[in-house]
Amino acid sequence: MTTTRLDEHRLRRLLDVGRSLVLELDPEAILERVLTVARELTGARFAALGILDEQRQALERFVVSGIDPETQRTIGDLPRGRGILGELIDYPQPLRLEDLTQHPSSYGVPHGHPSMTTFLGVPVMVRDEAWGNLYLTEKEGGPFDEQDEAALTILADWAAVAIANARLYTDLNRRRDELEHAVRGLEATTAIAKAVGGETELRRVLELIVKRARALVDARTVLILLVKGDELVLEASAGHTSPSDRGARVPIDETGPGSVLQTGQPQRLADVHSQVRPSLGELSSQATAALVVPLVFRGRSSGLLVALDRIIGGPQFAAEDERLLSAFAASAATAVATAQTVEAQRLRDSIRAAEEERSRWSRELHDETLQGLGALQVLLSTADRRPGGPATAIADAIGQIEEEIERLQVLITNLRPAALDDIGLVPAIAGVIRRARALYGFEASLEVELGEELGQADSRLAPEIESTIYRLVQEAVTNAGKHANADAVDVRMVEGPQRVAIEIRDDGGGFDTQATKLGFGLVGMKERLSLVEGSLELRSAPGQGTTVLASVPIRRADPISARDERAS
Repeated sequence: MTTTRLDEHRLRRLLDVGRSLVLELDPEAILERVLTVARELTGARFAALGILDEQRQALERFVVSGIDPETQRTIGDLPRGRGILGELIDYPQPLRLEDLTQHPSSYGVPHGHPSMTTFLGVPVMVRDEAWGNLYLTEKEGGPFDEQDEAALTILADWAAVAIANARLYTDLNRRRDELEHAVRGLEATTAIAKAVGGETELRRVLELIVKRARALVDARTVLILLVKGDELVLEASAGHTSPSDRGARVPIDETGPGSVLQTGQPQRLADVHSQVRPSLGELSSQATAALVVPLVFRGRSSGLLVALDRIIGGPQFAAEDERLLSAFAASAATAVATAQTVEAQRLRDSIRAAEEERSRWSRELHDETLQGLGALQVLLSTADRRPGGPATAIADAIGQIEEEIERLQVLITNLRPAALDDIGLVPAIAGVIRRARALYGFEASLEVELGEELGQADSRLAPEIESTIYRLVQEAVTNAGKHANADAVDVRMVEGPQRVAIEIRDDGGGFDTQATKLGFGLVGMKERLSLVEGSLELRSAPGQGTTVLASVPIRRADPISARDERAS
């Protein structure tokens, strides 16, 4: 440490500079400020800061002051720490020379470099470790003196404190950003975890995944591609894509995305044009970089998450982005697999319900219509032996044929009533009750609180909701007359804010809901309701009648598709 006394002007200037430097948190501003003040305090024409590399054996960066940009371009490459500059690297202590060209380590100056003779250099020590060196050349009026050395040494100490503060501030900001990034990752992963339990529609799950993933890594675009046979199919996207891109197909074999799928390892790609673009085509036409992460569930890759171009600090993605998106993809893969399982189960349930419905109508045709036609055949074959002769037999046969025609009409109507498509749910249900009342002889009432607008095209319920309500009422009313021998049946439908409540009550024989195995009709009710997210409750006891309570969500029909369906 120098003991040279500094004049009052320099001391005050150094104090002012010290206070301003320690308050500055921008490293670049600190470097520029130090160089400017160093020239001001010493009268040097040129100043430079050489920043050491991690091994502290060479200069990683060289910042200059006093040389115009044109001269810098003429000089070419900046020094790397040889010659006189290397002396301060090898021996970090002040070095003052009247003529640097006479020093044994001097290599001279590059072509186009300004002439330099006098030299003063001091090390910049940050926390007792060499961080860099401060160099001055060409003092006005003569060589550098002891006061210049003392002033520059103090300035280097101030610079070291300011740089340490700026580095600490930068580290804190980086750690804060990492924590915020981690929190965002946790939030996104939590959202997907909630989707597993609360959302089972595959399309909605995929939309949620791409939107959350895009926000997580600040990507311009995120794509999700799922495996379909030997191809990857674009199922959802967020960002700079077109809805028409959905359904685009990418072959798995011998492609960049395909290799990620096969290895199960994420990849950060700096050159999309050569590694991804040939396989993704127009989907990646505007992209520079990509992050491709597999969706792995139970050891099997079911698809890929592809992030294109980081918006902030990009376009390349960092290792932290890869870590976050990989962790996110693990939860996303579970959500996708769950939704796919539910979707497949719904399809199986729908197929099974349809098959059971066909079986039921087959039994109806066999037990009633076919047996009736068989009886008619016997009647006609024995006509000549019947009392009254053929005329009586023919009259009886015609009456029986009329009965069978009526039964077939009822059966056809039950299979798909035209009224449900043409004039709406309420008239169709009224027709069900009217036919059942005529067939089984019970009293029946219908109470509807669905709103006056229900019959209008733009206010009808979605076809699957109307069909479910219709089949529910049809099954319950048929059961009341055919199996429960009811004398009265009451049907009530009430529209609430979000759901339609249906109640069918009869005074028939009833049954034990715990001990009695449900028939195909009641099982079909439950399956139909589950497919539209509805609910069903049966209340019954022997001799006390039966009450069917159900509710279905209110989903309106698309007016255009509804008109088209009715027109067809």
